[in-house]
Amino acid sequence: VSNPDYEGMAAFTPVINGVAGNLAAIQASRMSTYLHYWSVPGALPPKMSAGCPGPCATFCSSDVNSKSARVLVSLVVPGHLLFLYTVQLLQGGHAAMTSAFIICYLSAALLQVAILIYTAGLMVHWLWRRGLDPDNYSIPYLTALGDLLGTGFLALSFRLVMMF
Repeated sequence: VSNPDYEGMAAFTPVINGVAGNLAAIQASRMSTYLHYWSVPGALPPKMSAGCPGPCATFCSSDVNSKSARVLVSLVVPGHLLFLYTVQLLQGGHAAMTSAFIICYLSAALLQVAILIYTAGLMVHWLWRRGLDPDNYSIPYLTALGDLLGTGFLALSFRLVMMF
């Protein structure tokens, strides 16, 4: 990282990107398995809306995929707290772990995972309606988007902590 103010960012980048990519891949795979069980490629199951699912349908409905989305989002904070503790131990104090940084980091991680899980739902439905297997096509795009969002949100977190 060329900016010395972002010195500790390299330690957090694989963590924030890896966790989000894995959680999004889990959701996409679960949704794809659901579709394979209940339908054939190109046609959505009868109980599934053909329209574009909104964020409430993704996170707040009683649907099995919505329940798994809520579980995956609930894993973000405890998982990242464990990783933050591990990074702090391994770095030996090279990255300042202030409460402001922890709040910004956890907010960035939650936002990143929520966006990715919502995008996973959109992408899986879109691919399925076109007769493509979402397991093969969605996960690379989701992890790439996760890397982009994670790195951007992490840089924003470092920037916000420096401002205050």
